Parts: sequence; C-alpha cells; structure tokens
Amino acid sequence: MNQITVSTDKNKLDVPFIQKFLKDIYWAAPRTIEEVQTAINASVCFGIYLNDKQIGFARVITDYVVFGYVMDVFITEEHRGKGYSSVLIENMMNEPILKNIKIWRLATTDAHFLYEKFGFTALENPEKMMEKKSL
Repeated sequence: MNQITVSTDKNKLDVPFIQKFLKDIYWAAPRTIEEVQTAINASVCFGIYLNDKQIGFARVITDYVVFGYVMDVFITEEHRGKGYSSVLIENMMNEPILKNIKIWRLATTDAHFLYEKFGFTALENPEKMMEKKSL
C-alpha cells in the first residue's frame, strides 16, 4: 500500500532533488542549489513523500499574521494526476503555524483549477499591485 505523507521538517527535504526539478521550470530555472537552500531557510516548507521518497515540494513566505505567499509548488511528473497536489495544498492551508494568515497570494499560469478548490480567486484589485524585478 502506498503511503503519502506531508512534512514541514526541513531536515527531511532532499535539496538536490528540489533544485534539479526547479532548474527545468520556467519560474525557477536559473536558481543554484545555494539559492534554493537560502529560499528554504527563509520559508515554511512542505515536502510530500510517497513511501518516504520525496515526490513534491511547496513553500510559503510569510509574517505568520497578515500575509503568506505560496511558491515553488510541484509534484514530479510521474506522480501527477493522482491528487497529490491537492494533498500538499490542503496540508499547507491547514498548517497550524499558518492559521492566522489573512491574505494568501500566489502566481500561476496553469494551475488555477487546483488553487480555486482552496478558495483562491483572481486579485480583486490588480491595479493596486506593483512589482520590482532585479534580474
């Protein structure tokens, strides 16, 4: 029987696995393993494991009260379509240390259907949002 678990224990994360996956994804391609580790250190992280082998990842940047930004969500290709991304997001949204967050945000080009199941919607006032890029 396959056992799926989700953990916030950063010691369980397979950082080379995470970096290897992210290096081929449009939003994270240039990140080095050192940059991935720095991002992990500064985030609440979620590893998802099938029979103790990591098959996915997500992280939240937060102040634990007002704002949480969801980033780097993925499930490896061979494990997609089995509901594991929903398990990962559900665990994230129900994590006790994140329960007081009032505003959650994320960016996605192709997974709106997934996040809508958890109450995410398009920005109410996108004209108020700004960004600065340092590439």
